[in-house]
Amino acid sequence: MVRVLTVSDEVVEGLWNARRLPFEVDLVLGAGDLPFAYLEHLANVADAPCVFVPGNHDADLTGYSAGRVGWMRAGLPTSWPGPGGAINADRRIVAAAGLRIAGLGGSIRYRTGPNQWTESQQRRRSGTLIRTDAWHPRLRRTTEADGTSRGVDILLTHSPPAGVGDGDDAPHRGFRCLHTVTEKLRPRMLVHGHVHPHGSRPVDHELHGALVLNTVGYALFTLTPGGAEPPVIERRRHGS
Repeated sequence: MVRVLTVSDEVVEGLWNARRLPFEVDLVLGAGDLPFAYLEHLANVADAPCVFVPGNHDADLTGYSAGRVGWMRAGLPTSWPGPGGAINADRRIVAAAGLRIAGLGGSIRYRTGPNQWTESQQRRRSGTLIRTDAWHPRLRRTTEADGTSRGVDILLTHSPPAGVGDGDDAPHRGFRCLHTVTEKLRPRMLVHGHVHPHGSRPVDHELHGALVLNTVGYALFTLTPGGAEPPVIERRRHGS
């Protein structure tokens, strides 16, 4: 069982000020719109890897690559504006703490700024995940209970799927293409942020067999890599 701390959108002061987390954590997931220093802090005090996707209020992280002399962008040396030591999973399938995680950052475009996409743009971006999974079938997981082939354990996004925990206002509408990605990759969890519950407990949803979890604030859950068991939600703290 892998114990996962997921965070997004709202800093939890009790975690930000902690010298040691009040629970053991094997992996930290960031679903966007948080200070990168906060993600670094959580990974450090948990002594665990951190995987994240950018939100619509985060810096533009496109075009960066790690070269022999450090970070590069457009062929020139530069500094990495993202959280140090963390893995940016946007448009990638990555492995951490024994879990396979597919990532897709950003929100629906509602104004100018980075990490905002139209539905057609996000659909094209999401195609990278589907193609990566199709090109590497040996990495797919087959559960022992029902023989289901799963491309990933977790789909980590900033925005929710359209009609599945999204908002009615234009900035918080979800993406329709996430329905297709979830159907193709068959994760057991889709973890997202972006939609603030304002102190209430958001309703959990199910999409193509995946538990859809709004992690604004934080959530702590356990998940067995490649297993058939459902995730176990241990703790939550929702936004104010």
